[in-house]
Amino acid sequence: MNSFYLTDLDKTFLRTDLSLSAYSRRVWNACVEEGARLSVATARSLTGVRKLLEGLHLREPLILLDGVVIATIEGKIIDVAALDRELGDAVIDIARREMGMEPLLVGMEEDGQESFLYPHAPNRWQRELLSTFHNDRRVLDVKQMRAMDRNLKLVFMESEERTAELERILRERLGEAIEIKRSADPYIDCWFMTVLHPEGDKAHALAKLEVIEGVDKAHTTVFGDSHNDIGLFEMAGRRIAVANAIEELKERADLVLPWSNDEDAVARYLAEEILETSN
Repeated sequence: MNSFYLTDLDKTFLRTDLSLSAYSRRVWNACVEEGARLSVATARSLTGVRKLLEGLHLREPLILLDGVVIATIEGKIIDVAALDRELGDAVIDIARREMGMEPLLVGMEEDGQESFLYPHAPNRWQRELLSTFHNDRRVLDVKQMRAMDRNLKLVFMESEERTAELERILRERLGEAIEIKRSADPYIDCWFMTVLHPEGDKAHALAKLEVIEGVDKAHTTVFGDSHNDIGLFEMAGRRIAVANAIEELKERADLVLPWSNDEDAVARYLAEEILETSN
């Protein structure tokens, strides 16, 4: 079987409450046992993926942190696209000086472990996000935010207007040295603006993964729902949007499924195509 299937997680493969249904788990694992190559592309970290997808057969490399990292489920790092310390500090300093904004910073230690740095005085949206990281040793409060040697992403959580203004300023000052992704958060009432390495996105990661998997773009199928999946769609031969996807993504899709993420859209499609079972 030369085909390769890659799905986004939040609001695509996972249900809105972040659960994975027994049906989706059963279909996925059956497809893998049939020899299908399935993987995920997500903004989440390896730790988060392990927790959410417990019991799922994940034998192919995973695209993590929106494409910054490619790794196996066992933790072997295959590829990292990180901002260096100088560039990371430049982003932090510009945001602080021009907008009075502080980021959350996701970095990688020398041993490959992730660190999550947050400002000593987080804003209300950052506090809401941090409340979900109970007793996580990777999460560190820093009095003065500075970049690490390897910065996987810097994340600003603010209003749509303020993140748009910061994006304009950073693009004007730093140009093509950085990549910026900005979108409304599906769970918290704010906008996320993520600053990344120019190759730290799902599109570049998928291109690398296709080489790793030895599969042609034409034989790659991707599933998505939101803005950060647009690049993924551009690098795939077949692009499939779930019913709850944003219109901008549906316009780029070869197929819009009649089911939403809460109706196990991805699993139902895989069951029909790979297991040849009807829904």
